[in-house]
Amino acid sequence: MEISVIITNYNYEKYIARSIRSVLNQSFNKNEYEILVVDDCSTDNSKNIISSFGGKIKNVYNEQNLGLAASCNKAIQSAMGKFFIRLDADDYVCRDWLLILHCFISNNKDDMDSISSDYLLVNEKETTIARKNAITWPIACGILFKTDDFIQLGGYNEQLKREDEDFRNRFLKSGKHIYNVPIPLYRYTQHELSLTKNL
Repeated sequence: MEISVIITNYNYEKYIARSIRSVLNQSFNKNEYEILVVDDCSTDNSKNIISSFGGKIKNVYNEQNLGLAASCNKAIQSAMGKFFIRLDADDYVCRDWLLILHCFISNNKDDMDSISSDYLLVNEKETTIARKNAITWPIACGILFKTDDFIQLGGYNEQLKREDEDFRNRFLKSGKHIYNVPIPLYRYTQHELSLTKNL
């Protein structure tokens, strides 16, 4: 198994199906990636929506709300892929997302520790607001990491709200690098509940 796609969800019934579909429809070899969806004890209809995808995805339902970092750590610990990548439940991706990222990193194993791509900031109607460079404007998701590197560095700090920023700093301080593909493969949705507005 090459890639584990991690989707964490909490009360995003409005978006979660779109997120899952975008990963199921990847052009990458279906036998080479898995989709792990962690529902963090949602109180809306998320669980039923996630369950409707049946055996196409792996479902994890937290019995109590653990928070984003703990949910991610839980999923990654059970991931089968050599690499893992996160996708927010309210975001979605292009059809060639996994194919392009995997192609770059697998053909540059000695030079690349991880890889991201540019992204489009979109509204709830999927209209593009802006194009963003993921190095200049980093987001928590859309970065393909080696699973072993993540575990060796201790995973996400579950005590922090910006677990992604903390891990990225530790990752870079360890001497590793994030290469960015200048193609907008990720769609980052901006809405009232998104981190884009809250931060």
